[in-house]
Amino acid sequence: MYQLFCDSNCELWYTTVAELGLNVIKMPYTLNDKEYFYDMGEHTDFKAFFDAMRAGAVPKTSALNEYAYTEYFEPVLARGEDIYYVTFSHKMSATFNAMDAAIAKLKKKYPKRRIMTKDAKTISLGSGFVTYYAALKRNEGATMEELDKYLDELIPHTATYFAVDSLTYLHRGGRISSATKIVGGLLGIKPILYFDDEGKIVSISKAKGFRNALSKLLDYMREKGSELDKYKVFVLHADCENLANDFAKKIHDEFGSDVVVQTVGPVIGAHCGPGTIGLIFHCSVR
Repeated sequence: MYQLFCDSNCELWYTTVAELGLNVIKMPYTLNDKEYFYDMGEHTDFKAFFDAMRAGAVPKTSALNEYAYTEYFEPVLARGEDIYYVTFSHKMSATFNAMDAAIAKLKKKYPKRRIMTKDAKTISLGSGFVTYYAALKRNEGATMEELDKYLDELIPHTATYFAVDSLTYLHRGGRISSATKIVGGLLGIKPILYFDDEGKIVSISKAKGFRNALSKLLDYMREKGSELDKYKVFVLHADCENLANDFAKKIHDEFGSDVVVQTVGPVIGAHCGPGTIGLIFHCSVR
């Protein structure tokens, strides 16, 4: 018997997490000097969070320590169960150094127990996409080895694209230069970004105006989308729900896909900023 873990950076909604029987490792963020742990939307005031950012607040995120991972994992091992953990991209955080240290010690303490991890090589609902289908596979009775093989096949076909409304937050996080921020802001340039095969954020295109940026996202889905009738499509937004709903309707009308619209959580939102739209779908190749 094994337990399937994810972290809150996969951003699956709390009701979905409960339905799938997932164990969630909650990631921290700080707003106005108060620390929170993202609860998958159960009690989160998203509007207040993004309004605070628009007003100048600078939320911060941080890595978990070794003790925190031990607190999550040890009770499962102590009762004789194994662990399979689908993580967000290891390229995005130093938190996995603490995770590796905790796992190494726990394996020595519980030599008969197994702990397996899988890097989804993406974040937010990209990681959520991988986690969602991992949970379905586990709940169908897949062994840890079968699940591992399944995810090795699924992850390279998980596309995560997003467009940001303001370059301020990408600049603050070191993703773009000061010159790019200034020029892009003056010209209304919106960068299109995605996660590459290594799990890194890459800027692949630009658009003048946000509507044109969303058109480019659709173009990528037309070009690379595959089995869109079999897999869910996720549209995420950072406090721009009407725009996201309109975008989701276009996707459904054109592709007939089951489209899930969801808000970006505070941990991811701290880096992308309000007005972000993301698109996650099954693709032929990343």
